[in-house]
Amino acid sequence: MRLVKANEMREMDSITINELGIPGCVLMENAGRGAVRYFLEHFRPAQDSLVLVLCGPGNNGGDGYVISRYLHEKGFRVRVLLLGAREKIKGDALLNLHIIQKLSLDIIDVSTEEKWKRHRRLLKNADYLIDAILGTGLNSDVRGLFKTVIEDVNRSGRPVMAVDIPSGLNADSGSVMGTAVRAELTVTFGFPKLGQVIFPGASCVGRLVNIDIGIPGDVQNRVEERYRLSTPSDFVHLLYEGTPDIHKGRRGHLVVIAGSPGKTGAATLSSLGALRAGAGLVTLCVPESLNPVLEEKLTEAMTLPLPETDEKTLSMRALDKILEFVEGKSAIAIGPGLSTHPETVTLVRNILRRVNLPVVIDADGVNALSGADDLIKKLGKNAILTPHPGEMSRLINKPTHVIQADRVKVAEDFSSRYGCYLVLKGARSVISTPEGRVYINPTGGPVLSSGGSGDVLTGLIGGFLARGFPILLAGIAGVFIHGLAGDLMAQEAGQAGIYAGELLDVIPSIMNELWYGRWPLEHAPLHEQIGMII
Repeated sequence: MRLVKANEMREMDSITINELGIPGCVLMENAGRGAVRYFLEHFRPAQDSLVLVLCGPGNNGGDGYVISRYLHEKGFRVRVLLLGAREKIKGDALLNLHIIQKLSLDIIDVSTEEKWKRHRRLLKNADYLIDAILGTGLNSDVRGLFKTVIEDVNRSGRPVMAVDIPSGLNADSGSVMGTAVRAELTVTFGFPKLGQVIFPGASCVGRLVNIDIGIPGDVQNRVEERYRLSTPSDFVHLLYEGTPDIHKGRRGHLVVIAGSPGKTGAATLSSLGALRAGAGLVTLCVPESLNPVLEEKLTEAMTLPLPETDEKTLSMRALDKILEFVEGKSAIAIGPGLSTHPETVTLVRNILRRVNLPVVIDADGVNALSGADDLIKKLGKNAILTPHPGEMSRLINKPTHVIQADRVKVAEDFSSRYGCYLVLKGARSVISTPEGRVYINPTGGPVLSSGGSGDVLTGLIGGFLARGFPILLAGIAGVFIHGLAGDLMAQEAGQAGIYAGELLDVIPSIMNELWYGRWPLEHAPLHEQIGMII
């Protein structure tokens, strides 16, 4: 599903209006009419409901005037609050303001804080609020009258529908610009905005519905598509080969390089994750002294015991054996629980310099690449890195709070600079490509915030790589299915107390459900939350 930044949506609007000649008021009419349809469907308001429509001075307010007219025609009690001087209202917004004036709608001027103080009681009298105050162009903190109104709206406790975007939200980064409306329903126009599906913005939009306002397909295609929300349609065609005579040799052989004292669980979970992804064979390369315990933990995967350091981590003496073993294999997963022992770091770097297989790099594998910029560039499109924000911080030498402030830009910049694929893990994980495309993963939640869940993800991606998935689709599929496994477990058992190994048990059934076009969740299905079509 395509996502856009504010300037991309403006460009589409401009081409449609100025080059094709479709008037802006037609687009505004389509937007307002569609918004009312979803307002009625979502809230199911009683016929005598009082709806308060808060309109800013721009085109977002213009959408609000159209919405007011349609609600008025349907018999609802409607009051329109003008938050801004009338002389600032221009173009299509002014046209629609004149229409509702001629229809004698109840329009109240609250263009100053003093006027707002006299009328803020209207919030308590209203049954529903419609936020048409600020649109997608906001790029500075909300102040003055708008800030006061937004805070009062949030304190009112009334159900809110946001028009195009909750006022105060940055459409590109998802940042709250000082303060932002917390909506129960957001109706957005043309395409969902990037900032609506990443946090913290995603926590303000409530249910997000997209409305087709009539932007022609040819216009959409003229604006380069850079951002997408991951959906099963991206990868579902790869989940099953469709040949009854398939055997393990044709499902690929993944080499997992993982584990150190105290972290055999990471090696176990990543190996089992690969098997759950459908890899035909998995071999775990492990320090020789840990081999006995891992042979007991892993009955379905093979192990390769290797020379170790005095601290029982993988030694440089393992290099030749690993390089010999990976010949003819399908893919590599490296990093879970390896440790940052200096000799092990050197080993990781030497392996990555000399192999030419698709590789997923996680945890201590990512840590080993800190300061090794030339090596990351050499790996290029053969590699997908999967850091959490702390590992990303060490990798690019920036504080975690800087990374979290604009996760999409951080991921974009990294993939562009180094020419590799990246999964920046976290709520709404970001997957970026060397070509400058970004996918936002909509699945997963707090249940994944426990030790070991990232190791399962590494195994899933590695397993899909071994099966021959293109590296981007291996990342998209792994992250989506991993998150969906967490969602399914949370639906059954709650958000806490689930351990990572339990995710493994539901992954095959999830893949099967997606393959047959069925949505695995019963409650709060994703397509209802964000307009997805499964």
